Amino acid sequence: MKMDTLCLHTGVEIDPVTGAASTPIYQASTFHQADWDNPPPYDYARSGNPTRHAVEEAIAKLEGGRRGFAFASGMAAITAVFLTLPAGSHIVACEDIYGGTFRALTRVFARLGITTTFVDATRLDAIEAAITPRTRAIYLETPSNPGMQITDLRGAVDIARRHGVLTIVDNTFMSPYLQRPHELGVDVVVHSATKFLGGHSDLVAGLVTVRDAALADDIYFIQNSFGAVLGPHDSWLLLRGMKTLAVRMKQSQATAQRLAEYLQGHPKVRRVLYPGLPHHPGHALHMSQADGPGAVLSFDIGDAAAVRRFVERIRYPLFAVSLGAVESILSYPARMSHASMPPEERARRGITDGLLRLSVGLEDADDLLTDLEAALAAV
Repeated sequence: MKMDTLCLHTGVEIDPVTGAASTPIYQASTFHQADWDNPPPYDYARSGNPTRHAVEEAIAKLEGGRRGFAFASGMAAITAVFLTLPAGSHIVACEDIYGGTFRALTRVFARLGITTTFVDATRLDAIEAAITPRTRAIYLETPSNPGMQITDLRGAVDIARRHGVLTIVDNTFMSPYLQRPHELGVDVVVHSATKFLGGHSDLVAGLVTVRDAALADDIYFIQNSFGAVLGPHDSWLLLRGMKTLAVRMKQSQATAQRLAEYLQGHPKVRRVLYPGLPHHPGHALHMSQADGPGAVLSFDIGDAAAVRRFVERIRYPLFAVSLGAVESILSYPARMSHASMPPEERARRGITDGLLRLSVGLEDADDLLTDLEAALAAV
């Protein structure tokens, strides 16, 4: 099946009990056990729930993984993967990274003796040079957040295999519709499913898929032990959102390309970061490992004062944290997604006070262009 079809036919779309065209919401905390010598597949909802199991099966099918796991948030999914690493481990991570992941690595996992070296992951030599005898994982975002930097996933996988370490990729920006890291050899894929997979700004969820059976068992152990599981109603909402992933990504991406080209030529915009633009340094590499540039772009309009004037004038995008929804969402990384990152770290990564990130939704492209033009006129 092609991805447009697979989004609708993952094998969990029909309820096997009633034939319903939607997996039911099994709003139950516990399950009857008629024979304890032959335990049923579900006993307690933290350990497993039929609705959650359906979304876990669906994401595994979409990403091409062996198994999938659903968590209460994207950060719960990411930290569950890190918790499979032994104490004293070392991680090599891309330096342009979501602020919440940076915070977890530097302020939470550092307490457990797990250290991280942040590198310019656009350079494979920088990744390899950072590996030590204690390194157990390479953690990547591509495109990165919010700098839209591109990492050569095949090259990173080759380095990881030579050194016997895991590769972990946050695929939130692309979704499996546009990029499937497992096909390139990546061991673990994580998602903030709150974003494009859910797609409607009405749930918080995280997903993990893995290729290796033993690692899958370990992640399930962490999921069950720590209990940060996705509830049945949110699991059902996520399943519903994933069914329209293909059509949403197509339209949002097409509009994002138009907006990026417009912003690139605007005299008040200092730079535009979007892998769909030919001048983007990672354009060719990205298009060799993904099926499109995606629906998120960043652009710099100078300083905080310009951002304030722009935001006061913009009409259609929601000015908020998050991305990947049916409505466009405009974010201010320095004060939102990366506010927990020290100013000097933001500066090193090019996260200036004039940088905005735009997740393009399903509004008419001409309406969004007119809105941007009016807002820029006020800068």
